[in-house]
Amino acid sequence: MIALMLHRCVILVPVLLLAAGCTRQEPPPVVIPPVQLVQIKAGGAGTAAVFAGEVKPRHEADLAFRIGGKIVARSVDIGARVRKGQVLARLDPADVGLQAEAAQSAVAAADAEHTFAKAEYERYQNLFREKFVSASALEQKRNVFNAARARLDQARAQLSVTQNQATYAALVAPDSGVITAVAAEAGQVVGAGQAIFKLARDGEPEVAISVPENRLQELERAQEIGVFLWASPQKFYPARVREISPAVDPVTRTFAVRVSIQGADPAVQLGMTANVGLRGTGAATAVLIPLPALYRQGSAPAVWVYDPQSHQVSLRPVTVAQYREDGIVVAAGLAGGEWIVAAGVHKLQPGQTVRPYEGGVGAETPPRPAPAKS
Repeated sequence: MIALMLHRCVILVPVLLLAAGCTRQEPPPVVIPPVQLVQIKAGGAGTAAVFAGEVKPRHEADLAFRIGGKIVARSVDIGARVRKGQVLARLDPADVGLQAEAAQSAVAAADAEHTFAKAEYERYQNLFREKFVSASALEQKRNVFNAARARLDQARAQLSVTQNQATYAALVAPDSGVITAVAAEAGQVVGAGQAIFKLARDGEPEVAISVPENRLQELERAQEIGVFLWASPQKFYPARVREISPAVDPVTRTFAVRVSIQGADPAVQLGMTANVGLRGTGAATAVLIPLPALYRQGSAPAVWVYDPQSHQVSLRPVTVAQYREDGIVVAAGLAGGEWIVAAGVHKLQPGQTVRPYEGGVGAETPPRPAPAKS
């Protein structure tokens, strides 16, 4: 009986294994997504180098009272446009008035002392002629008279200073421009020379940039210089280099450069982020990529680069110089001849295998790699 059961089990096991093999499902085929590719053309953007900077005024000065006191009125706020001679703030005139009265009283006292000393000196001169006083007594009166005259001159000079200080109680704009900073409020007591306002004078705005020491020659070789605002990158403003610092910054190893914007319109505001582009420097030119090709890796721009040999894509950070209607100008990160994904960039993963999409507007197909020799 036991032998019969063992014989049945031996026969049943192969049957079950065969049945299991017949019901095994094949894994689904791997789907390789198609992507639209574009080949990078060297010099397609026409810009050779780009430096980021900030729009600043050519002349900017701190405005302060020449005397100390309590501010009783402030007539302008930050961002206000002022004209030359306009009153910006006033100090309490009470103290200045008391100082003026004291100076006038000091002049009156010194004048009276001077008058008396002069009369005494003249009287002693007459007595000396009549031999009634000695030469030393006359010399003493002469010294008293000279001292009184010096004190009168000093009192008059102090009165002039005090009268000038009365005009210093009003802080006026030395030039027309825009108030870019306010550092005091009405009711605040300030000292002489303490900055109250910062005034940006009217004139050509500039872009302050920092140029590495190994790229300074690009400015000298540039055939054309332009400024692009980050707020309106499609607008081009001709520019010129006005000033290059004669010394390199010891920390950043860069030169401070000022670029004047020519023909600036009201869209150019102080403090805006701007890019200075150089054309014709002889350096490797920037490239132009389609707008949909840009991928954001966090807050940093990047693109998907396609490898024709492995058919895989990799994410590469790039430096964006300008956004234009016909595409994006990339200043660094890509080279001519490389292939990038032009659409569907948000569906890819690093190292993913893709295949070129041979249809669609603007699609390009990279050359197929040669088969390996056996």
